[in-house]
Amino acid sequence: MSADVDVLVVGAGQAGLAVSHELSERGVEHVVLERDRVGSTWAGRWDSFRLVTPNHGIRMPGGAYSGDDPCGYLPRDGIVDHLTAYASSFRAPVAERHGVDRLEPDEAGFVARSAMGDIRARRVVGCTGAYQRPHRPGFVDGLAREVPVVMSADYRSPGALPDGPVLVIGGGQSACQIAEELHAAGRQVTLAPGRAPSMPRRIADRDGFDWLEDAGFFEQLLADQPSPAVRLAANPLATGAGGGHDLSLRTLAARGVGLVGRVVGVDDGSLVVADDLDESLAAGDAGFRMVCGLARKAAAARGLPDPDPPEPLDDPVAAAEVPSLRDLGAVVVACGYRPAYDWVEVPGVFDDMGFPVTDAGASRAVDGLWFVGVPWLRHRKSPLLMGVGEDAAIVAEQLA
Repeated sequence: MSADVDVLVVGAGQAGLAVSHELSERGVEHVVLERDRVGSTWAGRWDSFRLVTPNHGIRMPGGAYSGDDPCGYLPRDGIVDHLTAYASSFRAPVAERHGVDRLEPDEAGFVARSAMGDIRARRVVGCTGAYQRPHRPGFVDGLAREVPVVMSADYRSPGALPDGPVLVIGGGQSACQIAEELHAAGRQVTLAPGRAPSMPRRIADRDGFDWLEDAGFFEQLLADQPSPAVRLAANPLATGAGGGHDLSLRTLAARGVGLVGRVVGVDDGSLVVADDLDESLAAGDAGFRMVCGLARKAAAARGLPDPDPPEPLDDPVAAAEVPSLRDLGAVVVACGYRPAYDWVEVPGVFDDMGFPVTDAGASRAVDGLWFVGVPWLRHRKSPLLMGVGEDAAIVAEQLA
């Protein structure tokens, strides 16, 4: 049985498009299938969403940012526009509204099953992104019986939530950005965070992420991390809103957002939280100082003056009163994402956490199956707009 296509790329976000560009450059026949539209994951973010990394960090192969605001932070629709224009620039062979429901091995390689019909491919590259399935902790079902619950993937704006105070659960970038936006809109907000690192938006009039890049932070390898669970860890807190500014548990508390411990459950209609707010604050402070230390090392390595980074805020932060569920208008759950490769029906491809096990993108379990855009595929930057092109080039060169 012959294949319909040499290489099938699944997903048309930054990873899939980068792979398509690199395959096109090498003359490799391929098709990109996208369940929704090009850049649809970005399009699904909330209305005011912006990048947290500077625009000059958009380094798609053949499609780097070339606008007039390299140190700014593109809004949601601007990111989608950039990816759409990028796909058009090299006539990426994308079939939109054509999702893959199942991928199965067959004698010619693989068969991709979908409502639009089956496609057989000799080789397949999975590029379905780093943000696949919103994590819904077990206690959320109990919450939902008491108060309207909105997952961060479904959040759009303060006005789209029911009236009344809002509880935000989660301590990463999305949770803190949403909490800040809700408070700025006049909502009473309580945040139940986890332990995410914070960072200064700017050090010596330069973006904190630029210092991190100089220090080699994004080149770090998974093998050098304390645990593979780092793939699920929160990124340093940052925001591109309002031109970019510091965002942390401490800045939120200073603005009037109430902070409580981590939510651990619902008991008899009441919220149960841990007594660990101090630990969450300390984790944020440690991250802040780590970033500042890396900036100092990067400056010294380049023979630059010490950047004299700031210290984190140190005003005491007392835990707020735990809100009564009956008084809340809504709960926003922003507890990160988990991998979701249920569509890949090939034995042995994924580890216990659900991530593909690869060598530089090539599956260790089956020949002809590749992945790009996976957190920590090769480096910390592997799924990012600044790094996905490097992985795409390596995979495309192997496929060629």
